[in-house]
Amino acid sequence: MAQHPGRPDEPFRGEPGGTPGSELERDIVSAEDPRRPIRRFLAGIRRRIGRRPLLRRAYRIAVAVLGGGIALIGIPLIPLPGPGWLVVFLGLAVLGTEFSWARRLAAFAKRQLARFWAWWRARPRRAADPA
Repeated sequence: MAQHPGRPDEPFRGEPGGTPGSELERDIVSAEDPRRPIRRFLAGIRRRIGRRPLLRRAYRIAVAVLGGGIALIGIPLIPLPGPGWLVVFLGLAVLGTEFSWARRLAAFAKRQLARFWAWWRARPRRAADPA
């Protein structure tokens, strides 16, 4: 099994051989590496915020307002052509940085959406009416 990019002690579960899916998975895994400079910088900011209770509360309120606003903007966009679900998931991702319920809700919504698309693709196609 291939080594995990950025974490040599963990096996990489992607497909070896350079398929587009495995390349994307490797990019995601390498971007999530906690040793990346931007990740270390953001972790330092979060530690400083966590040490000040008033600042931590203000930060959580700001995350709730921003993430909730993004998710609420995305809801009416769902039936329209365009990135409705993407906007909703982005809002949940912002909320998920601070709230575990948002992470669970996002995971549940992703599973349900995947089930829906699997059903949609598997349903029989109807022929167009010649009339």
